[in-house]
Amino acid sequence: MANNVIITKKARENMVKARAGAITLPKIVGMAFGEGGVDSSGSVVAPTVDQKELKQELLRKEIKSYSFPAETTCQYVCALTENELAGKDISEIGLYDENGDIACIKTFKSKGKDADIQMTFTLDDVF
Repeated sequence: MANNVIITKKARENMVKARAGAITLPKIVGMAFGEGGVDSSGSVVAPTVDQKELKQELLRKEIKSYSFPAETTCQYVCALTENELAGKDISEIGLYDENGDIACIKTFKSKGKDADIQMTFTLDDVF
C-alpha cells in the first residue's frame, strides 16, 4: 500500500524555495488526526498531493518527540491521551508545520480509540 502516504504540494513548494534560499523551511511542529482516510466500505483511500488538509480532521496536537533513525529519515512521535478522540475511528494523520500547513498525509485502516487507553502514532519522514 505504497500510495497511502504523500508529501503535499505545499510542502514541496516550501522545500524547493528553501533550497534556493528564498524562504526558511517551516519546521514540523505537530500531527493532525482525522477519520477521512477510508471510504464507506472501510477501504483505505489514497491521499493526493493537492490536499491542503485532512479529509475529516478531528484534532491537532504537538509532536511529542522526534529522532533520526537513519541519515535521511526523521521519525515523529505523537501520543493521544485516554480522553483525546475517545470513541473515534482514526484513519488519517498528517504532519503540519509552524505555519499550520499540512506537509505530509498518511491514510490507513480505521483504528478505534477507546477512552481507557493511550495511543501513540509514529510517522517517518523519509528522503
